[in-house]
Amino acid sequence: MSGIIFLFNLQGIAQIKVTGNVVSEQHAPLKQVNIRFKNGKDILNTSSDTSGRFQLILPKSGSYLVTLSAIGFQTCSKVYQITGIPEIILNSIVLADSDEELQTVEIIGTTAKKYFSDYSFSATKIATLNKDIPQAISTVSKELIADRQAATLADVVKHVPGVSQSSFYNQFAIRGINQNQEGAIINGMRTHQYFFNQPLTSNLERIEVIKGPASANFSSVDPGGSINMVTKKPLAEDRKQISISTGSFSTMRTALDFTGPLNKEKTLLYRLNAAYEDSKSFRDLQYKKAYLISPSFSYVPNDKTSINVELVMNNSKSRLDRGQAIFGAIAGKTDLKSTPVTFNMGGSNDYFNSQDLMLMSNLSHAFTPDVVFNVAYMKQAWTEDLLEHRTTNAFGVDENNMPIPTLAGMRAVQRQQKWNTDNLSTYFSINATTGVLKHKIVIGFDVMTTQKYRGGGENSAQGYRLKDGTVAPKYDPAKKDLYLFKTVNGINAPVPNTDHFNLANPVYTIRNLSDYIFTKTEIPPAYALVNGLYLQDQIRYQKMILTVGLRQEWYDDYNNYKLSTEKKISRKKLLPRLGITYAVTPDINVYGTYLKGYQPQENTSTLVIVPPPAGTHYKPLESDLKEIGVKSEWLNRTLLINVSLFEINQRNLLLNANDPVDVNLLIERGAQRSRGLELEASGFILPGWQFSAGYSYTDAIVRQDNDVTLIGQRVQNTPKHSGSIWTRYDLKDNRFIKGIGFGAGIQYSGDKLPLYIRNFTLPAYTVVDAAIYYAPAKSKIQLAMNVNNVFNKTYWVGAQNYLRLFPGTPRNVMFNVTYRF
Repeated sequence: MSGIIFLFNLQGIAQIKVTGNVVSEQHAPLKQVNIRFKNGKDILNTSSDTSGRFQLILPKSGSYLVTLSAIGFQTCSKVYQITGIPEIILNSIVLADSDEELQTVEIIGTTAKKYFSDYSFSATKIATLNKDIPQAISTVSKELIADRQAATLADVVKHVPGVSQSSFYNQFAIRGINQNQEGAIINGMRTHQYFFNQPLTSNLERIEVIKGPASANFSSVDPGGSINMVTKKPLAEDRKQISISTGSFSTMRTALDFTGPLNKEKTLLYRLNAAYEDSKSFRDLQYKKAYLISPSFSYVPNDKTSINVELVMNNSKSRLDRGQAIFGAIAGKTDLKSTPVTFNMGGSNDYFNSQDLMLMSNLSHAFTPDVVFNVAYMKQAWTEDLLEHRTTNAFGVDENNMPIPTLAGMRAVQRQQKWNTDNLSTYFSINATTGVLKHKIVIGFDVMTTQKYRGGGENSAQGYRLKDGTVAPKYDPAKKDLYLFKTVNGINAPVPNTDHFNLANPVYTIRNLSDYIFTKTEIPPAYALVNGLYLQDQIRYQKMILTVGLRQEWYDDYNNYKLSTEKKISRKKLLPRLGITYAVTPDINVYGTYLKGYQPQENTSTLVIVPPPAGTHYKPLESDLKEIGVKSEWLNRTLLINVSLFEINQRNLLLNANDPVDVNLLIERGAQRSRGLELEASGFILPGWQFSAGYSYTDAIVRQDNDVTLIGQRVQNTPKHSGSIWTRYDLKDNRFIKGIGFGAGIQYSGDKLPLYIRNFTLPAYTVVDAAIYYAPAKSKIQLAMNVNNVFNKTYWVGAQNYLRLFPGTPRNVMFNVTYRF
């Protein structure tokens, strides 16, 4: 773009202050515009504030090339001849609208301070405005995470319409479809999910929920959607922040976030995020001690090349929480309050320790302004060390094999295992023109390997003791004379290998593992290799964008990897993607999309510990999405309102059978269909008043099943109606109470059925939260107090059966002080 030259005829001085502002073609101020001043080797970076203003100090006079760039606008370059005036005010700089991207991979972080993100890198492999993507994408920013003091992924995604927490684990249902440990990705790359433990969120820039199957983008992922955790990247300006929190349940947290340039040219940037948590819980026996350390470096030597390297270390020590058990259950008459929500079964010497180490790197190099090569690599090493006492999902029995509702069957488990994931993605992004059509082409290849190393094992103690000193997996009254018996509460009952848990008189003791007879099992090594070749083209014609894509996948799954009994199963699949977006006005887009999903299920190492017998073949999980919607921007792009209608079909479901004896048993369960409506809005009502709100209606039913009585029935573990709103208002102009801010929110979830049974219903619930903030004038400190579940509502976020319910957190208070410098 041709430069406009301003001449200043005074003599140069040591430092020169330059100020200016950036506006759109409609003369609205533009924030978050990246501005670079370059004079020879000297490079200085800044960005515009919420009023579109910017300023910086130039070290010397001279000729400066100034480049301004922002997603959604054409990059603008101007030459300014700075020759000695101590303070210079530039004329307003106008940026023209455009759909060109700022970066093809995310190398530098954002300076935004809002509850939403208006772009995504992962959904199309290049930075694209959300309103131009023909698929529903919900985002939660670091600002909303901080305002809510949301320490876990579950605390964050409850703001996303269509996402429902399923348990205390890192497990959710999206659009009525339960995740199968394939629903979480990091920076657009698949990982081995932290299924049982939710990691700290202090290193997250935002969380994107990309709705529907996305196999055309990320390989095998869940049909309901993908939760993409985007990590914080370095900034070109110095920012430092320390945060300390404390509150209910003996919770103590601290975090720091430092970022800025490492050289005066601001070509080498860093960011360091670190966090620590030491907390108890409202649940008996539960605790968490965890730390996160995440350094990140970006090198941007010129406009053609950019590199980012990031390390994330997560370490967590806790206990697995298998949920609340109830007793005296009768179908249709179950009292969910027959035990307190604090009630937990387990041993006081149980533990669950996990370590996760991830190395991520990105490189982007522009051979020409229209041809850019991108490569991203991630390596993840994950280890688990577990001891737990857990229910068998069945009650103890008497000598006649009749259930004793006050005695929960138990099993003791010791488990150790190690995983490694390597994920490499390489692609070209190409801008081209054919006649009246403009193309954004992405062509690439990716490969991912997941390996479960040999050396892992699981020891399990359950069943009933026999007189000969062995153990039977279950009690058989026809062979009563073979079993040992004892009297429990006046009832003659077979002796369990692991003592039953007395629900009527709970006792927590240090369990002696030598009391058990363990069945020792080596966890078979496993290996999975996925290769994908894909082509995507975003074709723009006037007000219409047509997104078409094809991905060819090759899958190789190995059970008993590198053993004499190794078994390899290979599959391949061609996956299409088709979407269309039409700009009704510059701020309103309508769209439609069709996607297909595909998940091989032969290697079930991510579903169960021990794979099925050799020769067992499970059909792949296949899915498709049909969706239409409207995406709109208002008030100078500070308010987003989106509406979507969808239908997702999935076939060949593979689920845990909930067998009390064989906990690894899987069953195939036909097909399900999910239809629904989602509404969401996020942004600023006034400069000091912003909000995030959403509503979801989901009608998920069983279409095919081995049990024909279930056809047409409601899918378990998802509410039909759900919604939430959170808002914060800051009193900035009131001279008497300046610096005060208020936050308030409501979350509603309709009733839902447990995951494994249909004998009772979890009731609907509404939870109210509130917060107050105080930032003294001219200070760098903010004080905050969050009160969650203000009215102390008793509710359950999910359940699996009578012995595994997951209650919501009672009223709790968190205090926070944040210092920015």
